[in-house]
Amino acid sequence: MNMRTALPRHRGIAFTFAATVCGISLLTGCNAEAGGTRGPGWVPVPVASGTATPGPVSMPDIKATAPEVPADKAFDPAKALAAAGETPYAANVKTTTEVNGVPSATMSGRANLNGPFTGRVKMKSGKSTTEVVMTDDANYIRFTDTAGAAWTRTPRTDNGFPTSYEGYAKLLLDAGPSARRGMEEQGGIATYRLSGYLSLTQIASVDPRNHASMKTKGIAGFDIDQWIDSRGRTIRFEQRFELRGVKAANKGTFSDFGPAEKFTAPTSG
Repeated sequence: MNMRTALPRHRGIAFTFAATVCGISLLTGCNAEAGGTRGPGWVPVPVASGTATPGPVSMPDIKATAPEVPADKAFDPAKALAAAGETPYAANVKTTTEVNGVPSATMSGRANLNGPFTGRVKMKSGKSTTEVVMTDDANYIRFTDTAGAAWTRTPRTDNGFPTSYEGYAKLLLDAGPSARRGMEEQGGIATYRLSGYLSLTQIASVDPRNHASMKTKGIAGFDIDQWIDSRGRTIRFEQRFELRGVKAANKGTFSDFGPAEKFTAPTSG
């Protein structure tokens, strides 16, 4: 079976880097080919023959192996999300895209979240490595697998897209008690794990951009596990779906939170 992902190699990455960057949560957004950024939940879509699975797919549940959280650190996820602020913040970000259980692309770096997405990240897909710097008014890309590669600047057309995952967590809470999986420690942080299936209709209510992209690709929804901290911030997520017989997943972690940072145009280094 011939198969490809939505992460092209070489120069195609210049136009889709934000998909993985913001796609830290399996949703798609704006037109990156026009120099913009994609929304906070991009889905790298594998393509194969056949038709899309119309609803929830049978995929293995994530077994909890995290240390138990002390009772004094437990919190109510609904209250945590209700108290979440709108102030942008910076975090280390790491995402992995898997196709049929095999990693096909990774992204790591530091970025501003909960507001206009800016940052500096490194993407790897196959043997290709791409560095990307996103400032308030432009994107800068260079392909490090090419000796002496220079930075290429592209204008940024969509600076105001918020990179927040609260909407997805709230959808899971609305699903009822079955979505509440309980407290789990993640990277030394007390988190609450939410799990469930989100349909295309549900996604439309919190992320119209991603809804449109998924609908075009024939994706009916996805299974999601999301871990939030006591301030409503996403610490980890895993999103899984199946399209035309191909199983895909986006996995991501956020760490080392701090105040929003200023990212400027790169120099030659």
